[in-house]
Amino acid sequence: MGKRIFSTVLLWLIVGATLWFGRTNGALVLITLISILTLREFYQLMHASGYDPFDKFGITLGGLITLTPWLQAQLGWPTSLLLPLAVIVFAIRLLGERTPETRVESLASTLFGIVYVAVMLQYLVAIITPLPGDTISADARLLLCLWLIAVTKFCDMGALLTGMAIGRHRMSPQISPKKTWEGAVGGVIFSMGIGAFIAWRARDMFPPHLTPLVAALSAAPIAMVGIVADLVESVLKRRANMKDSGQTIPGIGGMFDLSDSLILVAPIGYFLFRLP
Repeated sequence: MGKRIFSTVLLWLIVGATLWFGRTNGALVLITLISILTLREFYQLMHASGYDPFDKFGITLGGLITLTPWLQAQLGWPTSLLLPLAVIVFAIRLLGERTPETRVESLASTLFGIVYVAVMLQYLVAIITPLPGDTISADARLLLCLWLIAVTKFCDMGALLTGMAIGRHRMSPQISPKKTWEGAVGGVIFSMGIGAFIAWRARDMFPPHLTPLVAALSAAPIAMVGIVADLVESVLKRRANMKDSGQTIPGIGGMFDLSDSLILVAPIGYFLFRLP
C-alpha cells in the first residue's frame, strides 16, 4: 500500500507539472505516451494469451491515431484514413507473416488493440485541442481533461479505500475477486465529490452548463463506466494469466493498470463537455 500511495502522489505531481508548465503541448505528449505504453502492454497480454499481434507497427499507428484530433486541427492531415490504412496493411501482412492457425487471431487482436486503446484515448486529445471559434480557452480545455481524469481515478481510490474498510459483497468474483459493491459505491461517491469540487473551483472557466451540481451528477455514470473498464482489463489479464499488465509503476503495475478506466470514459467526457 505504501508503494501505491507513493506512486499515486508522484503521478499526480507529474500530471500537474506537465499541465502547468507544458500546457497543451505537454498534455499532448503525456496522453500520447500513455496511449503508446498502454497499447504496448495490451499487445503483451495478447501474446501471453497465445495470439500474435503485429505489435510494433500497431503501436506506431496507434500513437498517430491517438493524435488525430490535433493533427487534423493543426496540420489539416487526412487522419480519417489512418484506421482504414491499418486494416489494409495488417490484412496484407497476415497472409505472408502468420501461419494459418494464427492469422485470424493476429488480425483481430492487432486491430482490437488499436480501436480499444488508441481510438478511445484520442478523445482526450480532442478535449484539449484548441479549435477556431472556441468559446472556452485552451487552459479551460486542460481543466476539463483534468476533471475527467480526476473523476475517473478518484473512483479507483475511493473504491479501494471503501472496499478495504467495509467491503463485504463481491462484485465479480470470477473476474476481479477483490472488488466489492461497497467499494464501488464508495468510489462513485468519491468521484461525485471531486467532480463537484473541481467544477466549483473552475466555475469561471468551465462551460456554463457544467455547474457543480451537474458535475457531481455527471461524475456518477462516468465513475461507473470506469469500473466497467477496469473489469474489462481484468478479463484480458485473466485470459493471459497475468496479475498485472506490467511493472512500470511500483505498487500499481503497468501503464494499462493505470489507464484502463480512462479508455471507456474518454469519449463520454468529450460528449458531456459539448465541445465542437
